[in-house]
Amino acid sequence: MTEVKVNKPLHVLAEEAIKKMIVLPEYQNGKLLPNEIELARSLNISRNTLRQAINKMVFEGLLCRRKGYGTWVAKKTITGGVKNWLSFSQEMQRLGIQVKNYELHISMEQPDENVRRFFGMGEGINELCLKLERVRGHAEYPFVVFISYFNPKFPISSDDNFAMPLYELLEKQYDIVVHTSVEEISARLAGKRVASKLRIPENDPILIRRRFVYDIKGVPVEYNIGYYRADSFTYTITAER
Repeated sequence: MTEVKVNKPLHVLAEEAIKKMIVLPEYQNGKLLPNEIELARSLNISRNTLRQAINKMVFEGLLCRRKGYGTWVAKKTITGGVKNWLSFSQEMQRLGIQVKNYELHISMEQPDENVRRFFGMGEGINELCLKLERVRGHAEYPFVVFISYFNPKFPISSDDNFAMPLYELLEKQYDIVVHTSVEEISARLAGKRVASKLRIPENDPILIRRRFVYDIKGVPVEYNIGYYRADSFTYTITAER
């Protein structure tokens, strides 16, 4: 391994060197990184400097560490947050995950009261919403079930190509530019229906992510619910003062 040079702070260079190392195939299957003494020696830095770099990467979710065991590459998970929200396709692209669509169902349905209230639909009016249900994941297994309802005021059609990124479709096909996402996160047991789609036991925990999506004019566009395998989703909150 190339020795660390001092044209930058040592801990920054150490972090850069470790980032190059952990993308190697040999470290993608849970193999431990070299121990601190060996790694510090190979980088020509002190163990304190090495720990500073590793601590930062653990905080960023790139590495996992357990006292008395070692340090290894963190499993990639979907990471959501309150700043700079992304579409699912953008999240996956950022993580370098190739998306696989396991199921895609399109229907016209009468929505429940929560959806009707969000879209401002009148009471007692038998108005239908386009409903899009997708089961998505990577090559190994599905990890999320999405259910989306779209505002009937927009002419979104079941004939649209929902295989392409959703918000890209809305912008290109209908000039709908989504701008704001209000989110709610909760947890529960999977239950029979979701468990069968995610290929997990019914009593496994799942995370539920509700998204209320508005366009640039503040008009509600999409009511979305995502049911995620708990081992495949991390939600981060950044607080500043």
